[in-house]
Amino acid sequence: MIRFNRPFMTGKELPLIEQAHRNGHLSGDGPFTKECHAWLRKNTSATTALLTHSCTAALEMAALLLRLQPGDEVIMPSFTFVSTASAFALRGAVPVFVDIRADTLNIDEALIEGAITSRTKAICVVHYAGVACEMDAIMAIAERHGLRVVEDAAQGIMSSYRGRPLGTIGDLGAFSFHETKNIISGEGGALLCRDEEYGEAAEIIREKGTNRSRFFRGQVDKYTWVDVGSSYLPGEITAAFLAAQMQDADEITRRRLAIWDQYHAWALQHEQSGHVRRPVVPEHCTHNAHMYYMLLPSLEHRTRFIEALKARGVQAVFHYIPLHSSPAGQSCGRSEGELPVTNDVSERLIRMPLWLGLEESMDHVLRSADEALQEAFA
Repeated sequence: MIRFNRPFMTGKELPLIEQAHRNGHLSGDGPFTKECHAWLRKNTSATTALLTHSCTAALEMAALLLRLQPGDEVIMPSFTFVSTASAFALRGAVPVFVDIRADTLNIDEALIEGAITSRTKAICVVHYAGVACEMDAIMAIAERHGLRVVEDAAQGIMSSYRGRPLGTIGDLGAFSFHETKNIISGEGGALLCRDEEYGEAAEIIREKGTNRSRFFRGQVDKYTWVDVGSSYLPGEITAAFLAAQMQDADEITRRRLAIWDQYHAWALQHEQSGHVRRPVVPEHCTHNAHMYYMLLPSLEHRTRFIEALKARGVQAVFHYIPLHSSPAGQSCGRSEGELPVTNDVSERLIRMPLWLGLEESMDHVLRSADEALQEAFA
């Protein structure tokens, strides 16, 4: 079976993990964590970049930094992973779900203002498939209404919008280094702060609510509990693995883009025949080949395509069940309108395998996909 995902190793990971052990520092914020922080600041221009044990943790930190109170509202898409909503719901905030665009599958910026109420405190955007939301329009809305913007850029590392790295356009950004992402550490994430306003507070929240980081920098003579927080640090083994990936980030991205381009060229004929719709990447967006998805005409076509591919030894998967239709989404949040695009896309989207090492099997994957489409439309 050609699996949907297979974690990639550069070959540097195990030596760096061994070095972390030799350094005698396996808890958080050791030399490899600092190396990853430096890489993030250099490659995103974020004022503050802090590794976390997951993107979920980074989003939870963002919710704490925004000082959300029970009943406050955060506008977001429903077509996203549960962490986007649960991070804010944990603070008692209400996720307000709006529909997505039919082209990029990102939050429809034209619907955001209609969802704003007196309780709205923030907008959380999700850059689906590493393709940017329309951030200029969203930031203008936020400025008009005095709102903060959080970027769920879990899929967006090495992507940009009009030349600006994702995760640094809004006030706060969150990356994921889960094994399904482009640059990985098994589990892992990062919080990015665009301005210094949130930097020191983020350090405190990440260190269980203490000013321990300032103590180790010699800025205070002892550290103490100064705010609410939790233990959001990853260990040095995780950071060492991630450092190896970051060292090869450009090459990883180049190879993923080559696979993505091969899929995109292959799918053109099937788009022209009306069997699929290919991903849309606006010209002002630079994407990172996080995934290759297609939209089939119906749920029945998608189901038949997945089954036909599986019979040929290729695993393809669908994606999110909309949050607004989930039990927790209905109890914790509310929807602005019927969200017809979200409901439609969730039934028709299919994701193809995309991982480094797949190159040698691409002929088989594409041949199998040709046959599976014929079978799905028979």
